[in-house]
Amino acid sequence: MDADLKASPSKVPAVTLIFWIIKIAATTLGETGGDALSMTENLGYAVSTGIFGILFIVLVAAQVRARSFHPALYWAVIVATTTVGTTMADYADRSLGIGYLGGTLILFACLMAVLALWWFSLGSVSVNHISSPRVEMFYWATILFSNTLGTALGDYLADGAGLGFEGGALVFALALALVAAAYFFTAMSHAVLFWLAFILTRPLGATVGDLLDKPVAAGGFNLSRIAASVVLALFIVAMVAFTQQRAGRHPGGQEQGS
Repeated sequence: MDADLKASPSKVPAVTLIFWIIKIAATTLGETGGDALSMTENLGYAVSTGIFGILFIVLVAAQVRARSFHPALYWAVIVATTTVGTTMADYADRSLGIGYLGGTLILFACLMAVLALWWFSLGSVSVNHISSPRVEMFYWATILFSNTLGTALGDYLADGAGLGFEGGALVFALALALVAAAYFFTAMSHAVLFWLAFILTRPLGATVGDLLDKPVAAGGFNLSRIAASVVLALFIVAMVAFTQQRAGRHPGGQEQGS
């Protein structure tokens, strides 16, 4: 067995209901926070991506250097991936003129490429133990691209496919319900289902975030992006501070062929 896959203290939280609640809140914050910097503050997608990208690099470096699981640090990196994912996807879709469908397909290809490189490097894409620096780098690269893909996919269904923000949120909520049913009632790989759920929570949060802050004429509630971001951030801080999160295994393991 590769030394990177040997049992050692995990640096990710156990996947519980609280995990998914915070994850959805973080993805929603990523949408409102990314839009607040790029649109409300008029910094644009490129500059905002640069700012959030630097923040992500600093935080993920601290996460990789840490020797144990720190809930606040872990969720700070997650939020950083959602904010930079939002502005990165918007820059590709809108500023570069790739379009929502084109951006979705390109980001999906990038995500598959990272997973393939992870597999060929370690012989597994197991998320059962995330502890060594090499495995962590693959883990966070996968999360970054999955969150960026989720933004583009959410925009495609809401705008490109004409479902609107409420319709898009409903589609992703139903898809998550199907993944949950598959987890409990089928023999599908739990690792595969974990990543499916992880990817789908991002467009769900993105469409909910857009629903909150987009103009009424565009189908949103026209709430302040900054105010919505502050409320979401405070909610996440409270959840992290007052829930007892411990390091644990993510669903699925090497023995399942994941």
